Amino acid sequence: MPSRPKGTTSAIFAITGNFIITILKFVGFLASNSSALFSETIHSFADTLNQSLLLLGIRRSRRKADEEFSYGYGNERFFWALISACGIFFLGAGITMYHGITALWHNEVPELNATTFVILVVAFVIESFTLYKAVQELRSHHPKYSFAKSLVEGDPVTIAVIYEDTVAVLGVIIALIGITLTEYTGNGVWDALGSIGISICLGVVAIVLISKNRGFLIGKSIPAATKRDIIKMLVAEPCIEKVIDFKSSVLDVGKYHIKCEVEWNGTPLLEEMFAQEDPKETFERVKGDYDEFNRHMAYTADLVPRLMGRTIDAIEKKIVAAFPQIEHIDIEIN
Repeated sequence: MPSRPKGTTSAIFAITGNFIITILKFVGFLASNSSALFSETIHSFADTLNQSLLLLGIRRSRRKADEEFSYGYGNERFFWALISACGIFFLGAGITMYHGITALWHNEVPELNATTFVILVVAFVIESFTLYKAVQELRSHHPKYSFAKSLVEGDPVTIAVIYEDTVAVLGVIIALIGITLTEYTGNGVWDALGSIGISICLGVVAIVLISKNRGFLIGKSIPAATKRDIIKMLVAEPCIEKVIDFKSSVLDVGKYHIKCEVEWNGTPLLEEMFAQEDPKETFERVKGDYDEFNRHMAYTADLVPRLMGRTIDAIEKKIVAAFPQIEHIDIEIN
C-alpha cells in the first residue's frame, strides 16, 4: 500500500479537529455573545476551510507530468497553500479584527458561564492534539533535521498546519484570558481585546505563510548545503574543470530541478579513445591514404559526442543516486 503524501495526515487531523471545535465555539458564542469566542469560531471555521484547501493542493500536486506541464504539478501544493494563507489573512484576521474593534467600541459585556470555559478547555485539548500530530509528521519526514530547520525546509502543507494550530492554541489561551478578566472585572473591554489579539496572531502567521509559499511559486532554489555538495561532486569528476553557472528550483516537496554549465576537460575522453584504439596503429593505417584518413576523422567526429553524452549521463546518474530528491538535471558544456 503506497504511503500517504507528506502533509496528508496532519491536514486530515486538523480538518476533523477544527470542524468539531468550530461547532463547539459557535454554540459557546450563541450562549455568551463573547467577542473572543466569536473570533475563535471564525478562526476555527477559517482553519477548517484553509486546511481543506491544503488537502486539495496535495491531491492536485500528485498528477503526473504531461505535455502542458512537463515538470509535473508539484507547484499546485504551494499555490493552494498560498490561497489558504490568504484565507487566514482576510477571513480569519480581517473578520475577527472588525468584530473585536466593534465590541471594543460598544463595550459589550458577554454573558459568561461555566459552559463557555469548558468549551475553550476542550478546544485547547483538541487543538493541542492536532498540533502534536502535525509536529510528529514533520519530524518523521525529516528525522535528521533540527525542528527549526524542518520548519524552513520541510513540507509547506505540514508547516502551514503547524503554524495554524500553534496560533489556534495561542488563540484559545488569549480567549480564556480575555473572558476570565471580563468575568472578574465585569468589563467587556478585555473580551474585545482578546478578539483583537487573536486577529493580530492570525495576521502574523498568514503573512509568514504567504511569504513562504510565494518563494516556492516564483522558483525557490534548493538548500545551500545541498547545492554545495552537488557542486563538489561535479568538480570531482575528471572531465569537469569547474562549474561556471548553477541554477536550481524546487518542483515539489523533496523534488528538485537543477541546471548547471561546466567547463569541460577533454583529456580524460582522449585517454578513453586511446584505450579503445592505439593512436600509433591508427596513424600507420591512415598515413598516406587520404580516404582512410577522412573515414577516421568522420568516425572520431561521431565518437566524441557519444563519449561526452555517456559521460554526462553517468555523472547525472551518480548525482541522482546521491541526491534522490533531484528529479531533473541538465548539464551543459560551456
